[in-house]
This record gives sequence, C-alpha cells and structure tokens, in this order.
Amino acid sequence: MARLIGLTGGIASGKSTLSRFFQEKGAAVISADELALALAAPGQSLYRLYLEHFGSRVLRADGSLDRRAVGRLVFGNEAELRWLDEHSHPLLKQAMLQEIQLQQQKNFPVIILDVPLLFEAGWDKITEENCLVFVDEATQLARLMRRNGYDEAEARARIAAQMPLAEKKRRADTFIDNNGSLAESFAQAEKIWKEWTHAGVS
Repeated sequence: MARLIGLTGGIASGKSTLSRFFQEKGAAVISADELALALAAPGQSLYRLYLEHFGSRVLRADGSLDRRAVGRLVFGNEAELRWLDEHSHPLLKQAMLQEIQLQQQKNFPVIILDVPLLFEAGWDKITEENCLVFVDEATQLARLMRRNGYDEAEARARIAAQMPLAEKKRRADTFIDNNGSLAESFAQAEKIWKEWTHAGVS
C-alpha cells in the first residue's frame, strides 16, 4: 500500500514546484487546486454552489466561474470565508477520497495530497505524515503579487486568510525551507523522498 503524505505550504511558497519534483521521483500527486478547478467548471458542484450563493456577479461573460471575483468577495470578509470553507471543503474532500482510492489501485510507492489548506480543512488527519514547504513573509508577499498580479492589500488579505506559519510548523512532520535556491530545496526534498521510500537504506 502506498504511503499517504500531505504536502502543504502557504500561498506562493513554491509548493507546486516541490509537488512536481516528487511526481518526477515516482509519486502520485493529487492536487486539491486541480480538483477544485474541475468542480468549478460550469454545471459542476462548486460552480452550482457559488452561483446559488453569490449570484451571476461571479460569472464571466461566457458563463464560466470567475474565481478571482469569488476571492474578492470572501477574502477580508470573515463570515463569507467561513461559509465558503464550510460548504466547499466537504465537496472537495469527497472528490479527494475518490481520487485516493483510484490511485491506491496503482503501483505508486507514495501518494501525495497537494493541499494548500491541509491543516485548516483537517485533512492532515487522513495522511500518515505531513510536509510543509515554507518561505518568509516578505518573500511570500513579493512572489504572490508578482505571480497573480495582486496589489499589496489583495495579497495580504489572502495570506491573512491562512493559518499562521508558526502554527503550520507546529503541526507538520517534515519541512522544506524554500527561501534559498531551487537546488537547495530539491536537496531537502531528495532526502525526504528517500525517507518516505526507504531508498538507500541498508
């Protein structure tokens, strides 16, 4: 049976890069963001949920969901954010568990759940071990503004909506410090991969 590992990190911490690294090493990676994207397609469960709650203001002209518009409505609004988490997490978890079941039938040594809100959603309880990718706040803010085109207020609202880094560090089992070069991050990831798969253990 494949080992089930949670991989998490604050927004713009570089988690997706490490996720791809583990995939190339031979892990199955199940991305919560990709599942959410599929469920937010027209007619799917998240799409219907958001449309019913927010109305047509979260739709683009072509009828597809404008996820950034949803973000603007919930980030910085505690009640709306709580509503979003309470209603979207069960739908995502159901899709995630189905995907885990599917991947367990294949011959992967490790199945990684790539979940930004792993601890917030309580999904760390279904994994054997949890790995945290982290950067300092200044790096995170700069990367997020550059990557998503957010202004500083928008970026800070998204960072503030997540669990503080100190609390994530307290809950995680293993860590990848992504403040340095990519080579340094990959060296840390290589060591962790060997521990997960017991590669090179005599």
